[in-house]
Amino acid sequence: MKPHARGRRSAPRAAAGAALSRDARSIAVVRRRATGRLRAGLLLIAMVLSLFAARLVQLQGIDPQSYAVMATEAGVVTEPLPASRGRILDRNEVPLADSVAGKMIVADPVQTYPDAAEIARILASEVDVNYFETLSRLRDTSTRFRYLARRVPAPLADRVVALIDEREFAGVVAMSDPVRDYPARDIAANIVGVMGDDADEDFGAGLEFAFDDQLSGRDGRASYEAGSGYRLPLGDASVVEPVDGRDITLTIDRDVQWFAQRRLRQTVESSRAASGTVVVMDSRTGELLALADYPSFDAADPGTANPEDIGARSISDVYEPGSVQKALTAAALVDAGLVTPYTQLTVPSELPVMGESIGDWFDHGLLRLTMAGVIAKSSNIGTVQAAEQMTPKQQWEYLRSFGLGSKDVTGLAGASRGLVPDWSTWTDLTQATISYGQGVSVTALQMAAAFNTIANDGVRVSPSLVEGSLRTRSGQMVGTDHTTRTRVISEAAAKSTTSMLEQVTNPEGGTAPSAAIPGYRVAGKTGTANRVGESGQYDSFTVSFAGFAPADDPRFTVYCVVQAPQHGGGGGTTCGPVFHDVMSYLLRKYAVPPTGAAPAWLPTEWRP
Repeated sequence: MKPHARGRRSAPRAAAGAALSRDARSIAVVRRRATGRLRAGLLLIAMVLSLFAARLVQLQGIDPQSYAVMATEAGVVTEPLPASRGRILDRNEVPLADSVAGKMIVADPVQTYPDAAEIARILASEVDVNYFETLSRLRDTSTRFRYLARRVPAPLADRVVALIDEREFAGVVAMSDPVRDYPARDIAANIVGVMGDDADEDFGAGLEFAFDDQLSGRDGRASYEAGSGYRLPLGDASVVEPVDGRDITLTIDRDVQWFAQRRLRQTVESSRAASGTVVVMDSRTGELLALADYPSFDAADPGTANPEDIGARSISDVYEPGSVQKALTAAALVDAGLVTPYTQLTVPSELPVMGESIGDWFDHGLLRLTMAGVIAKSSNIGTVQAAEQMTPKQQWEYLRSFGLGSKDVTGLAGASRGLVPDWSTWTDLTQATISYGQGVSVTALQMAAAFNTIANDGVRVSPSLVEGSLRTRSGQMVGTDHTTRTRVISEAAAKSTTSMLEQVTNPEGGTAPSAAIPGYRVAGKTGTANRVGESGQYDSFTVSFAGFAPADDPRFTVYCVVQAPQHGGGGGTTCGPVFHDVMSYLLRKYAVPPTGAAPAWLPTEWRP
């Protein structure tokens, strides 16, 4: 039985051996196949690397220029993202300058090169760009982005690009680029000015120029990879967002500015004058509500303007103020304790000084005038007699304290200091003529601020044009936050001088009854001065009127100046009515009620 049992156990062993033999053969086959694949893969990698090496040799050594051109067709394109320029607003946030929808026309020179001449011709005829400069930009394949025209009204830009597309010229598109808009046109154009030229950083005028850094903001940019004129969907991209410019708020009241300009224009044209200026100040704060000049220009179309009319004459043009300065002389004399409104002066028909004869604007014999009468009748002789009590240094120091000879810092470029000769150079004749406003030069803004000192209880407050605090391109900090206040004369002296100035608008004996406003007390002073012409000689006149109201509680100061009128009128007849109309408008607009106090009355003559 046992041998039979051993024979049955030998069959499984034989089967197992046969199975192992089959597995070994299978593994050997797999190994041979894997080795074959590995060898084939290594051979393929070697072939690819050989191709790369050959390509590198071709790029670097055989034909580098042609492939450099191809590289530019698949490079990084950077497009600007223009910032919106800040607005210039009046005190009530009414826009005087704004930015509205506009577009820039730009080109991809790689695409425009073949059709550059035709594209340049279309642009030159439709957008008023230089043909040859545009042609050069369209052919400059060193970049994928070129400006062709900036700040083009959106409808015009779209129409031009459509014309180019119709001709099947590729590579020209229109992109967002805000356009400057001046909705007020000529209103405050002399203040707002014009934007600078992208190609000339020193070109520009007014606030647009002075505060360009704050207004312009900072452009952004978008960069992306492109090939053959198209953006690569999976390419690198980056965006730097633009930072919009800062809005600037002025102290100017657009309505007051409009009224002052229109009223000034009527006067300049009717008197056939060369030019004119009206300054309107808040007597207490020094804020400028209007700074009107005529002739002016249309800010929306500066290309048609006379270059002489771009800018603010009120801060740049100098002239001899004439008899308005008598108010400053009188205020200084009262403050120094040398006169009162009742001081008696015997005024001859002529006054000899250093071989020269000083006369009055009206013929007269011997007059017995009070100091109030000298101011009311605007007597040169009486003013000189009173001023002789001051030393030249004393008189000079008062004029400087009133701000004459100093540049007013409003932010506008081109401000003049005027001229007050140093006291050490004065002669008796110099002191005499300066006392009544000849021999010294001022700007309209200087004189307005000086006269306002009397209205502001003897404290000179510096004029402001912008709200808050701003830095000009020259580095000066300006604005209402930087207003300065300087005591020039005492409050008592200011009130005493005011009472004398009220006599000027008195219908009985004053030189400017046309400046009076029914129901209100008005203080003011006329001015008529010889004017130096282009020949360097006196050949015409400057006429003016400065005043404030209500005289017993001043709210506004208005100063009108007209240069070289041809109708023969003086300060009272030419500028007095302008003052009346502008001041009346202010009192109504700002609802300033009459004080109800009776007008000051002072004797203008005396009897022995």
